[in-house]
Amino acid sequence: MPAPPKLTDEQRRAALEKAAEARRVRAELKALIKMGSLSISEVLEKSDSNEIISRTKVLAVLESMPKIGKVKARRIMKEIGIAESRRLRGLGDQQRAALVSEFS
Repeated sequence: MPAPPKLTDEQRRAALEKAAEARRVRAELKALIKMGSLSISEVLEKSDSNEIISRTKVLAVLESMPKIGKVKARRIMKEIGIAESRRLRGLGDQQRAALVSEFS
């Protein structure tokens, strides 16, 4: 395994800030979903324009939804044909449509 790249202190600080921002945005997204303020169609719409949201895993989004736990989220993804490691930006048109119809 190759050694990690050598970064200057400034580059390391910038990378840490970028990672913290991504975690904050994903946490806010999941909180909004949990409260019922965002529907799955709104999340998919936001993922088209927001790079951080587009990198969020579909499984994390589904598990954040009210009354959907880990087991039910995985079952829904399996029925639709979405891999557990799939991110929002990697969903196809049919998978998006199936998710929206599942939660409409």
